[in-house]
Amino acid sequence: MSRRFVRLTSFEARSLLLIAGVTLGVAGSAYAQSTAAPAKPAATDTEITAAFTKADKNADGKLSKDEATTLPALAAKFDSADADKDGTISAAEFGKAMKM
Repeated sequence: MSRRFVRLTSFEARSLLLIAGVTLGVAGSAYAQSTAAPAKPAATDTEITAAFTKADKNADGKLSKDEATTLPALAAKFDSADADKDGTISAAEFGKAMKM
């Protein structure tokens, strides 16, 4: 029994490569969409303390609304971070807000 070699024409070879490329592209896109984004690392206590100290311009141990504007993430949620509703954010309130 003899084997016959089948020769692909250039059109068939290109079609085969095109189909393989499209299949790999679709599979890659599906995989990329199904993987979760890496989690943002949480700020350490040292980083939180340093940010609070830097924002506390008058060194009174509290952040006013004006001082909070130097930290956009805090300025956006100032009212919710001010747990005791005294118009300022203490170091403890700041720490809780930055860990949320």
